[in-house]
Amino acid sequence: MTHEHKTVKPGRRPGTVLSDSGEELTLPAGWDLLPPGDGPLTKLVKAKGPTWLIQVKIGRRLMSRGIWAKGDHIREAREEVSAKRTAPDYDRKREQELARKGKKHLEYVQEFSAAVVDFLDFHPRHADLAAQLARAVAEHATPVGSGTVARTERIPVADRARSALIAWLRHQATEYDRMKIERIKGRRREVRRELAARSLTMLQPYRRGEEADSGCPLQRALRRL
Repeated sequence: MTHEHKTVKPGRRPGTVLSDSGEELTLPAGWDLLPPGDGPLTKLVKAKGPTWLIQVKIGRRLMSRGIWAKGDHIREAREEVSAKRTAPDYDRKREQELARKGKKHLEYVQEFSAAVVDFLDFHPRHADLAAQLARAVAEHATPVGSGTVARTERIPVADRARSALIAWLRHQATEYDRMKIERIKGRRREVRRELAARSLTMLQPYRRGEEADSGCPLQRALRRL
């Protein structure tokens, strides 16, 4: 059975929330707030009936403040999850699941790092530098829950690697984080495009196999790590 799940914002008055369009919605009677942090519990509550995910924007990221749902569904889900977690074989199954996820994550990190190296396409004399840069980008971009482009499955891994590399260079090898950008619509996007082009130009000497310049922003960024 498919249930309706909405995404809302905190309301201006107790017992209310705001829809994406800014409409004030009154919380249904008998609903409670389930705090974030327990994925299996949240998933089970959502499977039982409609929910409202409450989010707030912090900086550029949307952060969950939990889900509103029927109080009975939250209590039932907690009892079911508790019973499952106290079962004799739960710890063993949990360890197996964590090991499986860890192995899958490691395989993805290796695949992603290889995709970064492929995109860099450095001359063999700079192979060590390419590997070092790929590790740095992967360390930043691949953690589960990081919300980076590397964690999306909507685009091929090669495109994820390119986007994650450019983002890493923008923050580590350009002045982007210290820039004061005019609050004009589209200006930040324009600046990011300009810095992306500059970052790609920065890679060209290494692709041609030229002598590495110790003053290159890329070299300085890697030394700081």
